Amino acid sequence: MATVLASMAGRDRPWSHVPRWVWGLALLCLGLQLLFHAHLNPPRARADALPDPPPPGMFRLLTFGDPVALNRLAMLWLQAFDYQSGVSLSFKDLDPHRLTRWLAAIIDLDPRSQYPLMAASRFYADIACEETQRVLSHFVYEQFFLDPNRRWPWLGHVAIIAKHRLHDLPLALNYARAIRQHASSTSVPAWARQMELTFLEDMGELEQARLFIGGLLASHLVNDPQEIHFLNQRLEGIEVREKIQEMTR
Repeated sequence: MATVLASMAGRDRPWSHVPRWVWGLALLCLGLQLLFHAHLNPPRARADALPDPPPPGMFRLLTFGDPVALNRLAMLWLQAFDYQSGVSLSFKDLDPHRLTRWLAAIIDLDPRSQYPLMAASRFYADIACEETQRVLSHFVYEQFFLDPNRRWPWLGHVAIIAKHRLHDLPLALNYARAIRQHASSTSVPAWARQMELTFLEDMGELEQARLFIGGLLASHLVNDPQEIHFLNQRLEGIEVREKIQEMTR
């Protein structure tokens, strides 16, 4: 081995024997490479789009017999999706339709879980983007009918969003009416059942508001004396406003 190395060392030529044009070419290549890299844009982290959720059968297989745990883990992952490696993704940039598919898949793992609908109504539906607000509000509306007596608070919240954010009183009225008609449990508070009345008055539908109160009192669904007194006061106020409107016509 020593003999081979010695023979190879004897063949090396000194640097001074390298032609000048080779040196010039090497320096030119080095300069071009430095210039090329100087004009490249600095590396930037790019946000990944929210993927589609796995098919229901596959999602169920991932539970390993504990769908409740996967429900919670999936919600944590979904809410943390805006914080990706080296980039912060604005929630308004999320595809709202794909987001609802994720929420529906997560709810399917544990239908009694309230957190996905809470996030949909109070977090995602509150994003300053009209399309997202409408898509998420409609999602909450559809999910409400699967368990009205437990899911009415989230529909009530998107009804408020429809009024104050979307300025869509007919939509808010539709949500409030669904709560009154389908959330029949005695645990549903009076203010939730009477949201419809508030929206009717805001829309100037005084006759409909008066009929609503009359129907509510006649149905005997209201038994609390204070609530009955409150509704009678509202009825008197509506009748006064109707008379004023007739006088000003």
